[in-house]
This record gives sequence, C-alpha cells and structure tokens, in this order.
Amino acid sequence: MVRESVIVTSPLGLHLRPANVLCNEAVKYQSSVKFEFGNSLRNAKSILSVLSAHVQNGSEITIVCEGPDEQEALDAVVGLIRNGLGKEYGSLM
Repeated sequence: MVRESVIVTSPLGLHLRPANVLCNEAVKYQSSVKFEFGNSLRNAKSILSVLSAHVQNGSEITIVCEGPDEQEALDAVVGLIRNGLGKEYGSLM
C-alpha cells in the first residue's frame, strides 16, 4: 500500500467535472484507488463516492493505492490533482 497527501487545487474542488476527471484516471489501474478526507475513506473510482465527500478547493486529501500497479496509480492521480484536474474548464462556469 502506498499513500500521499495532496492539496486539491481545482477551483471547484471535487465537484462534477473534476470528480469525473479523477474517476476516469483512477479506473485505468488495477489497484484500488481511494482517498481519505475528514474521517472517511472514499473510493476514487466511484463518482458518487467522490461527490459525496464534498471536497473543496484548498482541502488536503490523502490518496491511498493498493495493488499490482499501486505506485503508478498513486503518481498519476496525485499528479492530476496537483495540476488542477483539468481546471481549464473553470472558465466555462
């Protein structure tokens, strides 16, 4: 199991569009991809799980990956979050 904390930099936090970007990346990996926020552990491969966490811009979450490609999954998901989860859509809102 590998884990890394990251600050959500998406202007809208993990609302629908950035949550979809996150889920689409997470499902590419065989490993489980989850995140800790508050006192809960959420499945990053489930759009409903991500949305129900109500993660806002500036919040710290911890990505937790476990499985055969865990380090690759962790690096990809953390990198995506650090880069704003496709924040270029922000001008559309």
